[in-house]
Amino acid sequence: MTSSEAQAYCNAVTKRSGSNFYYSFFFLPAARRAAMYTVYAFCKEVDNAVDEALPGSDPKEAIRRWRAEVAAVYGGTPTHPVAISLAGHVRHLGIPREYFDELINGVEMDLSTTRYITFDELSRYCYRVACVVGLICLHIFGTRDPRAKDYAVNLGMAFQLTNILRDLGTDADRGRIYLPLEDLTRFGYTKELLLQRRYSPRFDSLMAFQCKRAHEFYDKARTILESLPRADRKALTPAEMMRGVYERILLRIEQAGYRVFDLRISIPPVSRLAIAANVWLRSRLA
Repeated sequence: MTSSEAQAYCNAVTKRSGSNFYYSFFFLPAARRAAMYTVYAFCKEVDNAVDEALPGSDPKEAIRRWRAEVAAVYGGTPTHPVAISLAGHVRHLGIPREYFDELINGVEMDLSTTRYITFDELSRYCYRVACVVGLICLHIFGTRDPRAKDYAVNLGMAFQLTNILRDLGTDADRGRIYLPLEDLTRFGYTKELLLQRRYSPRFDSLMAFQCKRAHEFYDKARTILESLPRADRKALTPAEMMRGVYERILLRIEQAGYRVFDLRISIPPVSRLAIAANVWLRSRLA
């Protein structure tokens, strides 16, 4: 497969996904947009190897193959279309291999870990599956200030915590609980009630606490962004578009009274595009 064919494969995976991130990619120059499509496709394919595994398939073997593909990206001949496309981008952008290895490690955790006792334990998972993606994106966006890494880590934490709150019911159906068990104990809401998707005043208090924590990470990212040089702030415009969408999801979870078990909290495509366009316009006027 040629690099152009591999890139076309990644583009198609990204467009089919309907991701909240998709509209922010529109505002990138063509070469950087192609890199984002490829990185997104990599994340999607690795995640699907576990969460969307076909009946009779072995997710552990799929993870092993992805590790081999990453090794080939950095020192061999990759065979998967996503890895073929990725090889060209990592050479051009200097993306460290350790980020992709960490991402795979995070996805692999879903094969063996369905509970997190403390927030520190959950943070390690969030770093692997979300924060490292932000660190990869810094290479694509072209930031220079080292503080941008702190921005990416805090924003990645905020995104993943928002995802966890939005997908609480779906994860419960899979037998997974991503809220720290120490927090459930603190608010007197049991894991059994969560797996049964039960609402209660105690659940509301638990959710209010979790939403507040997510907001704090968004606020930390915003504060760091404001301290960065203008060039880096402009480079991070796509990330700010993503923040606009995901922070809106968090607000809608709160406005819906935390009814995440029977409502799919989402932002319509036209609203996502409007958020992206508004952030882009403000970045140009700043």
